[in-house]
Amino acid sequence: MTITKDPDMADTPNISQECFRPVDPAALFPATRSTHRPRILILYGSLRERSFSRFAAEEAGRLLETFGAEVRIFDPRDLPQTDTTGPDHPKVAELRDLVTWCEG
Repeated sequence: MTITKDPDMADTPNISQECFRPVDPAALFPATRSTHRPRILILYGSLRERSFSRFAAEEAGRLLETFGAEVRIFDPRDLPQTDTTGPDHPKVAELRDLVTWCEG
């Protein structure tokens, strides 16, 4: 198999592009025969401006996208504390929608 140089790999110089293979949805989801890329939701909990858990989440998202996944990262800012508001709060609804959307 010949792998062509992917311009998206320019920001991951420490990773050998030969280690990446295209994602085969039929192999990942043989029973469902998914017609879309795998959907991944990434969560982190820190609210600090320079959050290392957010940095790690963003890096994981970049790697998953390189593997062919569709990635969304939930920003927890403005998410209310547990049991302080109803399920109609915008951030609660956003998180619920993302959890429904994702497959992993």
